Amino acid sequence: MSNNTDVKMLRNKLFFNHINIYSIVSDKELKYVESFAEDYKKFLNDAKTEREAISYFLKSANENGFEEFDVDKKYEPGSRVYRINREKSVAFAIIGKEGCKNGFRLVVSHVDSPRLDLKPHPLYEKNELALFKTHYYGGIKKYQWTTLPLALHGKVILKDGTRISVVIGEKEDDPCFCVTDLLPHLAKEQMAKAMTKAIEGEDLNVLVGSLPFKTGGGSELVKLNILNILNEKYGIIESDFSFAEFEMVPAFKARDIGFDKSLIGAYGHDDRCCGYTSFQSLINLKIPEKTCIALFVDKEEIGSDGNTGMKSSFAKHFLGDLTLHDGIKNRIVFYKSKAISADVNAAFDPNFAAQYDALNSSYINKGVVITKYTGSGGKAGASDASAEFMGEIREMFERKKIVWQSGQLGKVDAGGGGTVAKYVANLNIDVVDMGIPLLSMHAPFEVISKLDLYEMSRAISAFFE
Repeated sequence: MSNNTDVKMLRNKLFFNHINIYSIVSDKELKYVESFAEDYKKFLNDAKTEREAISYFLKSANENGFEEFDVDKKYEPGSRVYRINREKSVAFAIIGKEGCKNGFRLVVSHVDSPRLDLKPHPLYEKNELALFKTHYYGGIKKYQWTTLPLALHGKVILKDGTRISVVIGEKEDDPCFCVTDLLPHLAKEQMAKAMTKAIEGEDLNVLVGSLPFKTGGGSELVKLNILNILNEKYGIIESDFSFAEFEMVPAFKARDIGFDKSLIGAYGHDDRCCGYTSFQSLINLKIPEKTCIALFVDKEEIGSDGNTGMKSSFAKHFLGDLTLHDGIKNRIVFYKSKAISADVNAAFDPNFAAQYDALNSSYINKGVVITKYTGSGGKAGASDASAEFMGEIREMFERKKIVWQSGQLGKVDAGGGGTVAKYVANLNIDVVDMGIPLLSMHAPFEVISKLDLYEMSRAISAFFE
């Protein structure tokens, strides 16, 4: 045997090599990948807000045999239950053969995405144009939200208590809206500013109309005309805006990217790509050994606070009620349980290579990303999975032949970020971050790979099983 052969064999044995999923996926699997991606794109188009995502999951769950959880009811293995929280977070569970006595399997995803929220008093008129004032939600690059077609989604409680859902801008014959920007011919001063100052929060005002009310005189006739249109269609008056949740989101649909159609570009991949895969993996389960739970939470993009975020007691109470159902104290069950914080990670972008550590980045088409720890700087705000639990995850990957990679969110001092993992860890549950590599994170148009989406669904299914 030659020295070259010896070296090759030793490299194959000792080195970790990223695998491009395309090199090992079968033609039969590729057809499934395409079908799965098409269904996912429909989900993205139908679920652009946290309420809409939860509504989508609930409708599908009811079609797949789930019922509202009753803590006083006795459930047999295979029973499918859920608990809804204020239409913005929900937990689904399939009771396992062992129940919760040896711990449960939990996957947590968030369903909120960066966007523009309307202020409580949003509508105003200036120079015979009507605009909405907004307050951006989550970490965004503000300049990316100008000159985009935007749709209005939300829920409003009218003066008489009537609840109205509003979606304007998604149908082909709907109007859409936009934030205008300054023409380059006059933008010398603007373009000399830092990117964070070129467009400021108070500049993100959405153009909503220009025609004045036809009859009568007086001021603010364009504003009056807009209110009259909303009143005739929805019964809305101006004070109703203070009792509403209105969100401006990109109006475009999810699209294939590239000549080979290998990628998906869309709004809201973060974190609905992980939410969709975890939900589909759960509903396709038969009767698992351990009780399996898919939890979907709100407010992750602004710190997980509030009664629908991961910091609330909703998840703890639901998980505790499941353990009480088996007559076991939750602190014992939590210690034995395992969890995945299903969230995206930043894919290496060759256009911005200087911000990444190439050895410790995730890559498109290289499979699910396992992230041992998150945080920023010196791991501030991190959840750091143990070597023992990481070993269990690797054993699962190897046994199920899951294509995986490890990754971090850029260079150590370049920035950073966190997920809901630390709040799961605070319950004394073993947890690690796992997700899909994402390009242009938090932009109105993000990009993922269809193959990575498929591999994420396989990985979560393996975890549940």
